[in-house]
Amino acid sequence: MEKTASQKIRLGLFVLIGLLIFILAIYFIGDKQKMFGKTNHLESTFSNVNGLQLGNNVRFSGVNVGTVREIKMINDSTIKVDMIIDKTIFNLIKKDAIATIGSDGLVGSMVINILPGKGELSEVKPGDEIQSLDRIRTDDLLNTFSKTNKNASLLTENLLEITTEINKGKGTIGLLINDIEVANDLKETMHYLKISGKQTSESITNLNKIITSLNNKNNVIGVLKDTAVANNIKTIVNNLDQSSSKINKVVDNLNKTILNIKDGKGAINYLSNDPKLVNKIDSTMTNMNQASIQLNENLEALKHNFLFRGYFKKQERKKKRKKTNQ
Repeated sequence: MEKTASQKIRLGLFVLIGLLIFILAIYFIGDKQKMFGKTNHLESTFSNVNGLQLGNNVRFSGVNVGTVREIKMINDSTIKVDMIIDKTIFNLIKKDAIATIGSDGLVGSMVINILPGKGELSEVKPGDEIQSLDRIRTDDLLNTFSKTNKNASLLTENLLEITTEINKGKGTIGLLINDIEVANDLKETMHYLKISGKQTSESITNLNKIITSLNNKNNVIGVLKDTAVANNIKTIVNNLDQSSSKINKVVDNLNKTILNIKDGKGAINYLSNDPKLVNKIDSTMTNMNQASIQLNENLEALKHNFLFRGYFKKQERKKKRKKTNQ
C-alpha cells in the first residue's frame, strides 16, 4: 500500500522537527560544557576530589565559567584536575585564586568553586596551576559527630552522677545545698569578709592620703625633701656635734677645778677655807683705801703750796689747750 502525499509530508516534517530538536539539544549541551566557545585550560591539584566527575561545572564567584575536562590520579594523595575555562574570564582570575570542591546544593552534583584572591598578583595564563583547598568531607563530619555524641553521652552520665550525689547531700556542694547551718555559717562568713574588705579599703585610702600628705612641703618630711633645707640641717647637726664636744671639754675642766677645790688645792680653796687670810686681805684693802685718801689730801695740799702751785697751774693750762684743740 503506497503512502499518500500528506503522509509523506507529515513524516518529513516529523523527521525535520526531530533533527532540529537533536541539533538544539547538542548545541545547548555543548554550550553548557563550553565545547563550542573559546576556552583555555587551568589545572589544580587535590588530595581528595570528593566524588567529582568529568563534565561537572566550574564556578568563579558563583558564576559558571567552565567544566571539568580531566581527572588524573598522580599518586595515592595527589589528584590533578584539568578544567576548561571561558577565555573571557581569564583576565579576572589572579594567580592567588584558590580552587575548592563543593556540592551543588544539599544533594546536587559536585562542582569546583574558584575563589578570588586579594588581586595583588598578575592574571593567570593558559595551563597555569592554581592553589587548592581541601574542605572537610562528609565522612569526616560524621566521624566527628559520632565522637562528639559519645563524649556528650559520657558527660551526661557524669553530670547525672554528680547531681545525684548533690541531691543526697554528699560533697561540699551537696552539704551547702542541703545543710542549712553550713549555709548560714558560710553566709555569715561572707558578711564578715565583706566588712573586712570594706575596712581594708578604707584603711588603704587613709594610708594613701597620709603618704600623699608627706610630699607636702609644709610638713616636716616634705621639708626634709628640700636639698637646701637638708644641707642646712646637716650643717646645724655638725655644729651641734662640735659644740657638744667643746662643752664636754669645758665640763671636764670644771669638774677638775671643782675636784681640786674639794681636795684643798689652789688659791680659791685657800681663800674660801682660811678665815684669817680673808681678814688679812680685808684689813689690807681697808688700809689701801685709807692710804689712797691720805694721798689725795696730800696732793690737794701740794696744789695750794706756793712751791708747787705754778706747776699745777701749768698742767691745767695744757689740759685746757688740748680740749680746745680737739
